[in-house]
Amino acid sequence: MKETEIQVLKIIEKNANLSVAKIAKMMGKSEQEIQQVIDDLEDKKAILGYSTLIDWAKVVEHEEVTAMVDVKVTPARGVGFDKVAERIYRFPEVKAVYLMSGAYDLSVTVNGKTMMDIGKFISEKLSALDSVLSTTTHFVLKRYKHDGFILEDDDEDDKRIVVSP
Repeated sequence: MKETEIQVLKIIEKNANLSVAKIAKMMGKSEQEIQQVIDDLEDKKAILGYSTLIDWAKVVEHEEVTAMVDVKVTPARGVGFDKVAERIYRFPEVKAVYLMSGAYDLSVTVNGKTMMDIGKFISEKLSALDSVLSTTTHFVLKRYKHDGFILEDDDEDDKRIVVSP
């Protein structure tokens, strides 16, 4: 991959809301050149989409529970973990699936309206798969940082007590 492509990817990974004109100016390139690079990266599937990071804790009307589920599986002969992962990521409740090293094989991120919804998904759908041997579920209680963004309020005063010698 060319250095220009890598630079464009790093820029839009941090802020996909930047215009082509702004990216071109930042890189000292023409708008047409940057647009062509972006089009090529989309064609190659290096850019899969553009998303917005939302701090849902600040949206009062929206309540959602997230769980990280460690899954131990039996890999399928000839395809390893890929087919098992594919069956899991096709469920609409599943937001992410990663092959992991360590005690568990897959890490699955699941969203639901309640803990009961997630429990029902795990017991009725995920654990019911033939290749799933065991699961361990961890519920997210609070998010501090996500995709490089700190989710804490910067406006709050520092409530620590000042200590001086």
